[in-house]
Amino acid sequence: MKREFFSRVQLVQLAAAKFHIVYTERDTEMETGSTVRAVKSLKVLIGDEVRPALITIMDGKIHNILTDPSTAAQEGGEVLDVGDSVVMPGLVDCHVHVNEPGRTSWEGYRTATQAAAAGGVTTIVDMPLNSIPPTTSLVNFHEKLQAATGQCFVDTAFWGGVVPGNQLELRPMVQAGVAGFKCFLIHSGVEEFPHVSEKDLHAAMKQLQGTKSVLLFHAEQEVHPPAAAEEGDPCEYSTFLRSRPDVMELEAIRTVTQLCLQYQVRCHIVHLSSAEPLGLIRSARQAGAPLTVETTHHYLTLNSENIPSGATQFKCCPPIRNRANQEQLWCALRAGDIDMVVSDHSPCTPDLKWLDSGDFTQAWGGISSLQFGLPLFWTSAHKRGFAFPDVVKLLCKEPARLCRLDNKKGSLMPGYDADLVIWDPEKKFTVKEKNIHFKNKLTPYRGLTLCGEVKGTIVRGKLVYFNGSFSPQPLGQNLLINQTQSE
Repeated sequence: MKREFFSRVQLVQLAAAKFHIVYTERDTEMETGSTVRAVKSLKVLIGDEVRPALITIMDGKIHNILTDPSTAAQEGGEVLDVGDSVVMPGLVDCHVHVNEPGRTSWEGYRTATQAAAAGGVTTIVDMPLNSIPPTTSLVNFHEKLQAATGQCFVDTAFWGGVVPGNQLELRPMVQAGVAGFKCFLIHSGVEEFPHVSEKDLHAAMKQLQGTKSVLLFHAEQEVHPPAAAEEGDPCEYSTFLRSRPDVMELEAIRTVTQLCLQYQVRCHIVHLSSAEPLGLIRSARQAGAPLTVETTHHYLTLNSENIPSGATQFKCCPPIRNRANQEQLWCALRAGDIDMVVSDHSPCTPDLKWLDSGDFTQAWGGISSLQFGLPLFWTSAHKRGFAFPDVVKLLCKEPARLCRLDNKKGSLMPGYDADLVIWDPEKKFTVKEKNIHFKNKLTPYRGLTLCGEVKGTIVRGKLVYFNGSFSPQPLGQNLLINQTQSE
């Protein structure tokens, strides 16, 4: 059978026979906030292949993906034609600290989700700490939901927290729709979210058995003798780095793998910074541990050798390690030993970074990056041979799977939510204060030139961000997840 190939002009002519084109890149802009009935591009990622296609949308869901222009011309409706921009599933960022209520001066739902939308992120999952109250009880979870309602530009799910003594709150929160739970094996940085002991972990694991929920671990543990925290100049990054050695992650992950194997409760290592525990993680998985692992954009982009003295905007916990360690993380991503890449957007007000003194030992540990995950990843990844399907797997599909949203988020398939990112992987831009949308603009990425500009973001068929403009009203929803094991 003869195969026909269509030029861009022919594709437009065929579609225009039945479609009313409301936007082309050379024409007027479609208004943000509008309902999109169809999206057309010469570069739609379908499975592992990039090809011309038209995505039709009905009731906020992907209705069909048409790769035959003659078939597309029979569908009818309005089309958002984005030319040769790449169209992919919207990103799912399952590690975001929004901090509202209680510390909204650090970050709030409106600004965080605008930044997410500007970065092609269509779903975030909010961490349980740094807000006041923390999400460690059913009452506090309801307060969190109330704070988020009507403020989000993208869809938002929520993690609960495990702290000493709250084990009887876990199942009620599962029933109420939290995505899972997070705990710390070391001081969390805030007094209202204390870290857990091994006894607390056994109590929590017993509560989570028989559910589909997941327990997330900040996997650093104090070691003996304790790391040298006060030796050296506090304004030198090397001083801080020595205070959080790799062995702290290694020993914490040893604890996690033992619990995971014992209870067979899903476990997840957040923000892996050190490559040293990778062998331990592989062994536990081979032994049957239901264990997943994430790393972050800052561990893949930044390295300790290039952090200037006093540049406390680079401080995070676990710390950014050296270039050789970074390359091992990239190799682990390629090998499948690390499942996903997230932002760990953990902002604060500038005064908490101690910029005047440049003291790394006193500064708040957290990096703001929510808006820039896709270009940060792509800038480094494409040079290492990663392709668009890898981006979707690591930044969309696997984060959605972690929080049990993979039945409607993270993939470009009929029946899934019409969550799309429209972006130009070749377009370079420089991170400047004027184009940062999260609340506090302090980030180690300011001044960095990145590759891969986000042009538009669609959430459940609504155009929430396009060419620098946001929808007039927040259009995101709170996501409640049913994770109780059915017998």
